[in-house]
Amino acid sequence: MAGKKVFVTRQIPDAGLKLLKHAGYSVKISQTGRAIKHSDLIGELKTGYDALLCLLTDKIDGAVMDAGLPRLKVIANYAVGFDNVDLNAAKDRRLIITNTPSDVVNESVAEHVLSLIFSLAHRVVEADNFTRAGKYKGWQPDLFIGQNLMGKTLGIIGLGRIGKATVRRAVGMDMKVVYHDVVRDKQFEQQYRAKFLSQRELLKTADFVSLNVPLVPATRHLLSTAQFKLMKKTAFVINTSRGPVVDEMALLKALTKHEIAGAGLDVFECEPLIDCNPRDHYELRMMNNVIMTPHTASATVEARADMAVVAAKNIIAALSGKRPPNQVVFK
Repeated sequence: MAGKKVFVTRQIPDAGLKLLKHAGYSVKISQTGRAIKHSDLIGELKTGYDALLCLLTDKIDGAVMDAGLPRLKVIANYAVGFDNVDLNAAKDRRLIITNTPSDVVNESVAEHVLSLIFSLAHRVVEADNFTRAGKYKGWQPDLFIGQNLMGKTLGIIGLGRIGKATVRRAVGMDMKVVYHDVVRDKQFEQQYRAKFLSQRELLKTADFVSLNVPLVPATRHLLSTAQFKLMKKTAFVINTSRGPVVDEMALLKALTKHEIAGAGLDVFECEPLIDCNPRDHYELRMMNNVIMTPHTASATVEARADMAVVAAKNIIAALSGKRPPNQVVFK
């Protein structure tokens, strides 16, 4: 529809931008190459846009929304989660909020979860650093002894689309699966021989605990001191959801006290900071049993392009007076 304007807070794959332009929209992309400043975003929206395509690094609050009103109609978040958007403010202003769930993204994140599990179990990063440092002097029977995954128990907290995609892969490697979710899926249990457990029993049982939950008040610090004490000393935590789901200081202490064996982290509580208090003597970055990736679980060509397409389709639907395929439902 001609005359419609869309502001994009950072460059995204062309697949989505082409859809917007083909629909006749005027598209402006922030050229900062980094997260746009809150004040700059407010100033830009005051010039008049019908849609905002933002990223999870953008704080979208009432002030941002007011800057775009009354012209602004839809805010399309280029992310599966939407904890960066003030949904209450959006509801009050009758704005449409969308996100970008995608089967392609689900598969990418599930693959990343398994890559962290593999790397921790076989101590891949430790061994790589050791070899690169020139310390390898010959084969030894006890050098970087890890563990097999076959027969180990994977615990999934949050059996959504990513959780289920992870389970499918784990079962293919002959891992046992236990899960906890607010909704029990008996059909899935039967199909994949998965066992439903309380969160407490899951933590006591699993060799690898994968967190696949959205960040909401009920999941903030879902794993903290009490939860780590329940886990096996040989168990690992994998977090590809949102950083604040894990109490980072409690994790640091659990690792330091050897209450758990290690962690694979794609997200961080005070992201982009690693360690909420960098001056603390417990540092994730110094621990050989911690693998960290910079929020890249969905960072594949296929996944990021699909997210761009989904975001664009959401905007096109909203500005055409239709319900977007991925409209966030307000509570």
